[in-house]
Amino acid sequence: MYWQSRFIEGGVYYKDIPTIGHDGMLVLASNSERRRDFMTLLGVEFTIHSADVDETASEGEIPIDYVRRVALAKAKAVESKSKPNTQILAADTAVCLDGNILGKPVGKAHALEMYQQLAGRWHDVHTAVAFIGSQGQIKTFVVTSQVEIASMDSIVWEAYWASGEPQGKAGGYAIQGLGGAFVRKVSGSYSSVVGLPLVETVELFNRMGIPHKFSRS
Repeated sequence: MYWQSRFIEGGVYYKDIPTIGHDGMLVLASNSERRRDFMTLLGVEFTIHSADVDETASEGEIPIDYVRRVALAKAKAVESKSKPNTQILAADTAVCLDGNILGKPVGKAHALEMYQQLAGRWHDVHTAVAFIGSQGQIKTFVVTSQVEIASMDSIVWEAYWASGEPQGKAGGYAIQGLGGAFVRKVSGSYSSVVGLPLVETVELFNRMGIPHKFSRS
């Protein structure tokens, strides 16, 4: 639970007392297993609390602005429920084709439509990272990569959807899983396409003094 209620002597009942984190703790505002695994790989001490925010794109919103806004909204949502001096890291990834955000498939028909659009073409993958420091300082950045998806028969796409992997994934595929079989080329950061740009995140940790496996002594 993010919050707890407390009964104070004298009959005063207080609600919404923050319970996330403690002095200097880093909280990953995400339920993504890929981001969790990357953080563990880096040797960072952290805890996880997901953020429930509206991820609907505004009309005419530029994809880079969209992912930055959503990532920051996730970080702020967790910050609002955290104890003082807690540090928050959040991220958001969007798959875009011709400047349009594809989002996450809402069903098989939607996913197959996405695959038809992506097949045989390059598309952009934007991942934004938002960080809120223990003193309230805010840092954000966006990493953009390009991915080329191979052309496949419709029966292959149907089998991929049936695997269950595409559900809940931006663009309807996971490059680190079965979806990697359809990726012909990547230009840019592979880890960013997965969900967390490692080079830039390590640079952020260095600037903010967050210990990790490659910390300067």
